[in-house]
Amino acid sequence: MQNQRCRGAATAGALGLLALLASGCAPGTAMQEGMSPGAARMDRASVQRSMAGWHAASQEAANAMMAKYGAPASMTADMMVWNRTGPWKRTIIYREAVQHDFPMPHPDVMEQFIDYRVPTDRVDELAMYDGSVIVERTKGEMSARCDKEGANFLAVNLANEIAMGRRTPEDARRMYGEQIKMMKAGQMTPYTSGLMFTPPASGRDPDRPIM
Repeated sequence: MQNQRCRGAATAGALGLLALLASGCAPGTAMQEGMSPGAARMDRASVQRSMAGWHAASQEAANAMMAKYGAPASMTADMMVWNRTGPWKRTIIYREAVQHDFPMPHPDVMEQFIDYRVPTDRVDELAMYDGSVIVERTKGEMSARCDKEGANFLAVNLANEIAMGRRTPEDARRMYGEQIKMMKAGQMTPYTSGLMFTPPASGRDPDRPIM
């Protein structure tokens, strides 16, 4: 027997999907009477079925994430989301890939976020370093988008060194290429194994009014 909350949310179209996720019920998953909301989260088999038709790199990234961190917290037709896994504030894997040719052609499918406040005079340098490192000044977030978690660790670690004035964009690009070659050869380093710094509790910058 389905829980009334799940049954009612399922009839509400797009709003129903949000309600299901908020209640802990996965799309297409029945919550049993007396079951706690968290017990009805999507399992790996449900996620696998829902990914049919997704880009191959997206499926590969999702399988790697599930093997390491478990099932996503939520999923729509176009993305799946994990919250607070390992050092990441948020991880999003997208159904569609974005082509990225640095340091070699590959699909960007997985974006991973941390809290971070980039000095305003370093933002342009980060843009010169890697177009898949994204700074959200007001929200106080920085993200890296690639197809492997190790590459995202690398991208963010080097971005931090640029933001701290320890490395130029050109040197960071050189270092990135060297580290990716090592990672592809199975040689993981501190740059590709995790964050080499501790993100702040908050990086938000609401700016200031001018009127």
